[in-house]
Amino acid sequence: MENFDGPADPRPPLLVVDGANVVGSVPDGWWRDRRGAAERLRDSLAAVARDGLPELPGPLTVVLVVEGAARGVESVPGVRVESAPGSGDDRIVELVAGEPSHRCVVVTADRGLRERVTALGATPLGPRAVRRPGG
Repeated sequence: MENFDGPADPRPPLLVVDGANVVGSVPDGWWRDRRGAAERLRDSLAAVARDGLPELPGPLTVVLVVEGAARGVESVPGVRVESAPGSGDDRIVELVAGEPSHRCVVVTADRGLRERVTALGATPLGPRAVRRPGG
């Protein structure tokens, strides 16, 4: 389990989700409808924003980063969706780098991305952290 103890910050922690990586972590046919898969993930993240995670109590500020065919997915209350103009990984790094004093947690299984955001002070979590049964 991760340790999120640190200096008190009045803002809710920032949870940045690598949409392509999380969607791709479950072989449920997502490749037939990438946009729909990203929308389902977005919708499931609304509860995460409200309730938090076992490792990270809510409320949370949630940003879902999408790329490719999932670009253009709309934000919903509790979940801001960022359509990466290029690499989703690069957009995630930009988001974390833009919040140097904010507690950031990045959800991805991508080893290279995990290393990049850890170097910026973020805490990585695997996709299972936000995957709900049936979600």
